[in-house]
Amino acid sequence: MAPADPPPPSLLRLRPFLFVVVLLLFLLPITAHARQLYVNNKQLDCYATNDFSTLGYSCAAADVAAAGPNSCNSYLTFRSQTNYQTPAAIARLLRSDSAAIARINGVADADPIPLNSLVIVPVDCSCTGGKFYQSNTSYVMKNNRETYLTIANDTYQGLSTCQALMAQNPDHDSRRLVVNLELVVPLRCACPSLNQSAAGAKYLLSYLVTWGDTIGDIAAKFDATKQVVLDANNLNTSDTIFPFTTILVPLKTEPTKLEVIPSPPPPPVAESPAGGEGEGEGGSGKRPIIVGVGVGAAVLVLLSGFLAVWFVSHRRRRRRFYQEEEGGKSLSKSSPPPHQKMLDSLTVYAFEDLEKATGSFSEERRIKGSVYHAIINGDSAAVKRVKGDVSSEINILKQVNHSNVIRLSGFCHNEGSTYLVYEFAEKGSLADWIHSAAAQKELSAGDHLDWTRRVGIACEIADGLNYLHNCTSPPYIHKDLKSSNILLDGEFTAKVGNFGLARPAAEEDGASAQLTRHVMGTQGYMAPEYLDHGLVSPKLDVFAFGVVLLELLSGREAVYPDSAGEGKRDCLLSAAVAGVLSGEDVREKLKNFMDPRLQQEYPFSIAFAMAQLAMRCVAEDPNSRPNSGDLLVALSAIHRSSLDWDPSNLSHSGSISDDF
Repeated sequence: MAPADPPPPSLLRLRPFLFVVVLLLFLLPITAHARQLYVNNKQLDCYATNDFSTLGYSCAAADVAAAGPNSCNSYLTFRSQTNYQTPAAIARLLRSDSAAIARINGVADADPIPLNSLVIVPVDCSCTGGKFYQSNTSYVMKNNRETYLTIANDTYQGLSTCQALMAQNPDHDSRRLVVNLELVVPLRCACPSLNQSAAGAKYLLSYLVTWGDTIGDIAAKFDATKQVVLDANNLNTSDTIFPFTTILVPLKTEPTKLEVIPSPPPPPVAESPAGGEGEGEGGSGKRPIIVGVGVGAAVLVLLSGFLAVWFVSHRRRRRRFYQEEEGGKSLSKSSPPPHQKMLDSLTVYAFEDLEKATGSFSEERRIKGSVYHAIINGDSAAVKRVKGDVSSEINILKQVNHSNVIRLSGFCHNEGSTYLVYEFAEKGSLADWIHSAAAQKELSAGDHLDWTRRVGIACEIADGLNYLHNCTSPPYIHKDLKSSNILLDGEFTAKVGNFGLARPAAEEDGASAQLTRHVMGTQGYMAPEYLDHGLVSPKLDVFAFGVVLLELLSGREAVYPDSAGEGKRDCLLSAAVAGVLSGEDVREKLKNFMDPRLQQEYPFSIAFAMAQLAMRCVAEDPNSRPNSGDLLVALSAIHRSSLDWDPSNLSHSGSISDDF
């Protein structure tokens, strides 16, 4: 028999690679599916695709196919809230047993539980369709303002996700939910994997993360080790956890009332076994032998090399620990103390020097509120006195450097107050020029905001906003953009100021939005998704910028009195523009909408385009709004066209042309 032809050289070269691929494919059911994936804040992007972590905990991860359980007793946590404050009410919401809730939490069935108390809730958890574990309950829509996101995050506090709700209720249009509609709500639960069971875990508890939580604290609440909790959720010690998400906690016994469980500090790293869950914590610490010892050693060597390369090349950039802006609480308790690394780029002023520079903070030097005009080394500056923690604002401003963002030169601490020293904005705020009586006086002197200057200011604000959203690391959301926070220097150059509410934006490898329970801002500038649900994204700033554009066009305030009809009522500028640009007589309505101080000296077609852009910015759906980069491009074109416009040729203002 003739010998077989030898394989081609190219195939020979591929043999080692193919061996590793086959080996990894063999190992995937054992390793990659041995732990559940943490949702990692992706539950906020309801229409993201191909992210199975938002749909639930995988049955495959619990080795169901290898004779693992397809149903089990499981536990959820829930924080008592208005309307869901007794075991009976919580049991109805989560489809649990009220007597069991009362027994575990040490209360009577009908007794109210103090608000925001952490309640342990037992549920039956099942593998549905061989894909995801869940404990199903039902919910009836209460009002037409509810969405899948608010139901998942507000009502169920993160025990479900909007993506899981949409997958469970495919017959309902997610954007057109109606009152009294009954929805199936899949709650996030899981059963122990074979490895976890072998290590002594009898139950898995779905813990609701809140602000200030760390993995170590969560583990200590339930008498577990930090490493066991990290392993159960496929997390590393450097990973950040987020509110409105769940963390799985393996339990060896049924949980009891949390107050009676000791809460020691998290164990040192040396006490956390490197081998994975269960080792060194009761039992023998032995695991089932999956492969022979000889093959196992080879597998470990190859797998270690593969994982080392994978982690070096694909490890996610560590998320910046964003802070809750009002309370000053970080998701990590290991954040550095305030002002630790600020001295390298900012000047620390002596209080006596600032006193001298402001004339002892005299009334004559007061600009507005707690802001004073100072002369430091012959140069003008603005000194702002602030009480409370301003480390977040200082940290942001010391990192940014853009001609359209106000510059912070230094600070001073004195008797519980912080004095921030900014560059001086000689012309004051934009609001002063388009709303105040002082602007009317300047108008008579011939120094006022004409059309070209207004468009230039809009373009500069967009430039500063685009810098904050797309050019800083991390990107920042201002959260309080308004005309009074836009400052003008001696050349009328716009500067975005007042970063007291600013916060880092979600990074590109996570969700595009975050949630907060502390909604703060100024009426008329706050986007509807922020007011209704606490949703924070860069589109929040885009909405506020649209309102500022409308102020520049109309001269009206964000909330203005409307005397039309019977009596006076307040109108939102963001809502008024839709009526101006729709229906009949658009030309006449827009002319009446424009600021009379412009005296019709503007190109009507360009004003119409700018009004349309503003209307897109204040769209109710944040996905319909342009991003800050698009705004900068559009306004740059509008600015160039305005510069080319000849104000002596007033025919441009007579009709809406099609040339723009």
